[in-house]
Amino acid sequence: MARAKSRAEKLFSAAVLRRTFELRGDEHRQGFQFVYAGVLRDLELEAQEVEEYLASHREQVDDAIGRGKP
Repeated sequence: MARAKSRAEKLFSAAVLRRTFELRGDEHRQGFQFVYAGVLRDLELEAQEVEEYLASHREQVDDAIGRGKP
């Protein structure tokens, strides 16, 4: 059985998903909203928590998705 993710790992995962869709301009589309709501539910997170995490960890998230500084 896989180990449980820490809260920081959950926040990072959700932030990567959100940022990926933001960069594509799809964060307001119905498909994203449906998937994102399910991810938040499964990870036991609130959207506000992810937004706050992303605000303070944007550089690490962008690095993870290949959008960091060259």
